[in-house]
Amino acid sequence: MTRKPVDTGAPDRLYTVTGGRSRADDSFDLVTLVVSECEPTAGMQSEHVRILDLCRHPTALVELAAELALPITVVRILLGDLHATGKITARHPRLGQSAAAHPDTTLLQEVLHGLRNL
Repeated sequence: MTRKPVDTGAPDRLYTVTGGRSRADDSFDLVTLVVSECEPTAGMQSEHVRILDLCRHPTALVELAAELALPITVVRILLGDLHATGKITARHPRLGQSAAAHPDTTLLQEVLHGLRNL
């Protein structure tokens, strides 16, 4: 049985995708949510187009990297390009929400118990 070769992100391809840049903007962490602010336009780099398509709804950086099969650093560079031109917005998920926003632990334990009994 012959296996289909997997894209391993060959260095020459990654160099081309990032335009030779190797440093990414640190403002994007793994859970940063990215949202498209416009439709792709003619002449855009294919990876930028794919990101805009994937981000029609808030999507985490780590999910984008998985979907694009690209290293996190490369995706950060691409997001930096799109952010600098206003094509995406980025935000961090809400941390430190009030306790009222989280479900009761007792309720979660009851749900878990019920699921185990199925």
